[in-house]
Amino acid sequence: MKLVQKRSKKTGLPPGTLVHIGERKSEHVTVTVFCYSTTSCKELQVEQVDQLSPPADESMIWINVGGVHKVEMVETLGKQFSLHPLLLEDVTNTDQRPKLDDYEAYIFLVMKMLSLTGRKDIAVEQVSFVLGKNYVISFQENGTDVFQPVRERLRGGKGRLRQSGADYLLYALVDAIVDQYFAVLELSGEQIEAVQQAVVDDPKPETLNEIHALKRQLLFVRRAVWPLRDVMTSLSRSDCPFLQHPTKVFFRDVYDHVVQIVDTIEILREMVSASLDIYLSSVSYRLNAIMRVLTVITTIFMPLSFIASIYGMNFEYMPELRSPWGYPLVLGVMAAVGVGMLVLFRNKRWL
Repeated sequence: MKLVQKRSKKTGLPPGTLVHIGERKSEHVTVTVFCYSTTSCKELQVEQVDQLSPPADESMIWINVGGVHKVEMVETLGKQFSLHPLLLEDVTNTDQRPKLDDYEAYIFLVMKMLSLTGRKDIAVEQVSFVLGKNYVISFQENGTDVFQPVRERLRGGKGRLRQSGADYLLYALVDAIVDQYFAVLELSGEQIEAVQQAVVDDPKPETLNEIHALKRQLLFVRRAVWPLRDVMTSLSRSDCPFLQHPTKVFFRDVYDHVVQIVDTIEILREMVSASLDIYLSSVSYRLNAIMRVLTVITTIFMPLSFIASIYGMNFEYMPELRSPWGYPLVLGVMAAVGVGMLVLFRNKRWL
């Protein structure tokens, strides 16, 4: 995950020029089409998009494009649906901030999709939506998504998805993305709790690396979710004619979920910061404990070294050197001094 994508290759180009910005996460571009009504549902995999167009009848169509690095395909699909060049430029630029643009004939929505990889890492992917009167086009940065439950509901015909318009389909797709945020935050919460326990029990340099990785991870999640509050507010208050009033209630519910997610992110960030403080405190405490033990040992041996240094002087007239009990007497004095200092330190609770 990169905080900033390279934009230098767009320098000097006129507005509306389609240039893919971001990582090419999949070699092949997949185009899935759902044509459905209250009585039927057809699912197609197409190779060419020049035959796709808005439906002439009352049926609905959902076109999901997996991969935006082939700008020619994006441009062709934009011409078929009369999409603005600036909109298509934003689709191919995967470093967009979540936003909502109203083009009168359609609505353009940009979000960030978070998904869990096999190693329990978080993958960030940009998803762009175009909502028309009876169609929804979704552009994904790669082929992986969280829309499988929506596809199953369309195939089964249960619920109100096939009985409602394209605006409700957009809500279902947005809601699937937002629901995935909760799963990602649950994983982050479990990782933070494990790190906090490791910080208290046995702080290691590897633990510090995990703390910094979690801080970076939450930074990406916050960047993906924070602007979504204003987007959901605008959707729930939009005056777009094909965004029906009953559907706006569902978008307000998504807004509540986003606010809850933002609060959870802030709590997790505070927990990570607290974990870093605990780590530094634990390391400092362990260092102080080691230094205290070394200081006590040094203090005990100082008088013993003093006594030994006196009798290590090579003067000729030292009466104790000729005494037969001199050596054991000096050793006994040194042992008594050492034990006495240990008792003194323990009484003062320095040990």
